[in-house]
Amino acid sequence: MIRNHKQPLERLGAISGYIVAYLLFTTVLFFMLTFLKKLPAGWSYLHVAGTTAITAILALTVGRLLK
Repeated sequence: MIRNHKQPLERLGAISGYIVAYLLFTTVLFFMLTFLKKLPAGWSYLHVAGTTAITAILALTVGRLLK
């Protein structure tokens, strides 16, 4: 069995890229929902960030289960 171990710098780049993409997506989604007035009353950026975090974690879990 051949294992492909990533170098520490590659791993750091992948993780930081994922975090930047997550924050960018969450910010764009928040502004779109705010502009279209689709957010429930009292919701803030943190509510949208939590919802997208749960969705991302579920997607990663399903992806790993299907490997």
